[in-house]
Amino acid sequence: MEQGEKAVLRFLDGTILKGYLEGFTEEAMEITLRAVGAKTRTTVDTDGLKAIFFVKTFEGDRQYSEKKSYGIRKARGRRTFVKFKDGEDMVGFIEGKVPWEKGFFLSVQRTKKLKGFYLLPADDGSNNNRVFVFAGAVRDVTIVP
Repeated sequence: MEQGEKAVLRFLDGTILKGYLEGFTEEAMEITLRAVGAKTRTTVDTDGLKAIFFVKTFEGDRQYSEKKSYGIRKARGRRTFVKFKDGEDMVGFIEGKVPWEKGFFLSVQRTKKLKGFYLLPADDGSNNNRVFVFAGAVRDVTIVP
C-alpha cells in the first residue's frame, strides 16, 4: 500500500508532478513527494508552487466539467473566489478563520508565516478533495457574501 496523500503539484511555470505527499505543513519551505511509480522520494521547494491538489485519483475524469457555483454542495465555510496570476480561477470554501486581514493574506497575525490556505471545492463531483493555494501564485481572493 502507498504511504502519503495522493497529490498533484502544480508549479507557476506550468510543470505538474503527481505522487504521494509526505509530511506537508502550511509553513514548509520544502515538501517530500514520491512520484507515481517511483520508489525514491523527491524534495520540492515550495517557492515555485502554485497549488497542491489533494486528489481522489491521479487520472481524474477529462470528460467531467467541474461546476463553478456555490449551490451544488452544502456550504463548508466561507464562499471564496480565487484568481491565480496565470489566469486560472477557482471557487470553493475556506473553513475556519480567513487567513488574512483586510484582504491581505500575507500579513497573517501568527508567529509562523503561512504560505497559503486550503480551499475546499464547491463541486462535490470534483476530483479534488481540497487544494492548498500558495499565496505567491494568487492575483486576487474574494470572499463572496
